Parts: sequence; structure tokens; C-alpha cells
Amino acid sequence: MKYDILIAGVGGQGVVLASRLLALAAIKAGFHVSTAETIGMSQRGGSVSSHVRIGDEIFGSLIPVGQADLLLGLEPAETLRNLPFLRNGGKVLVNTHAIPPASKPPGSPEYDPVALLSFLSAYYPDIFCSDFTELAEQEGTHRAANVAMLGAAAGAQVLPFPEETLKAILNTEIPEKYRAVNKAAFEHAKKCIRLISGT
Repeated sequence: MKYDILIAGVGGQGVVLASRLLALAAIKAGFHVSTAETIGMSQRGGSVSSHVRIGDEIFGSLIPVGQADLLLGLEPAETLRNLPFLRNGGKVLVNTHAIPPASKPPGSPEYDPVALLSFLSAYYPDIFCSDFTELAEQEGTHRAANVAMLGAAAGAQVLPFPEETLKAILNTEIPEKYRAVNKAAFEHAKKCIRLISGT
């Protein structure tokens, strides 16, 4: 078995934490796991992607282009930037909450997240889109958007291990004072995606 997950976003969105939670859940489920991160120039606001490779025959920690089974995009532009990693038939979940770049070269076009999302929906009809940042905010904090996306992935049934395994990891790895809000965001997103996907 081999299953590759790429998580893409910007600094401050919890990309690395999300990948750690997925990796620990996969290990708990009995799989071999390899992970790696690529982090942009700016720690907060710069591009961040995390590769989670699950399976027995993994060669290298970085997912090769065209082999990711699942792309979790915490931000529209970063989702688009990482699409080359997705395999044919791979699944995409995207947070529609846009974070405009802190700076842009003179003469470059304005950031248009609506156009990006339209492109994604047109070329990836099976994509799951929602504002997971707003959803997490409704449960208490926008900072739980990364965990909400994990709930969405569980709801869409696109993870290679049981939902209960991931929930057990959330229970042990999320600090107690943040546990309730993260659990609520996870469950809210899971239900939201199940309604969208009909699963």
C-alpha cells in the first residue's frame, strides 16, 4: 500500500501540525510513514508545504510530481501552486479563505481568489471546497482551520486509515486547553463535507 498526502498553505496556518497529526495517525494504524516540509522565505505568510508519504514501498520523503493521492490546500493560491504534484484521479480539498501575499512585484496582477477557485472547480470537478477558516471561527478560533480540514478529509473518506484513529491522535496531541475547539471544528467540517459529497 502507498498513499501520498500533500498539505499546502502559508506560514501560520498550521500546515506542519496537520501533517504531524496525519503521520501519527498513520503510524498508529500500523503503516510506515515518511514526512518532509518545504518552507518559503517568510516564516509567517510564506509558502509552506508538507509531504506525508504512507506505505511500505516509499523511496524518498518528498512526493514526486504527479503522484500525490490527496492535496489538502489551506489557501487557494497555494493549492493551485501545488497541483502538479497531484496524480490523475487524485482528490483535492481546498480552504476557500484567501490570504493575499504580503508583497508582490511591481506590475504583477492583483490576487483574485475567485478566479483561482473557478479554475480549480472547472478542471477538478470532484474538488471539495469550503471556507474552513470561517467554519473554525464559528467554533471558537480560526486557528483550528487546519484541524477542520482533517475533519473534512475524514468526512470525504479520502484517508487511508479509520477516522477514529485520527481522532485518538487529536485527543493526545492537541493541548487540553485547545482540544474542545479543535474537536468541534473537526466534527463541523466532517458533517459539512458529508453533506456536500453525499457520503
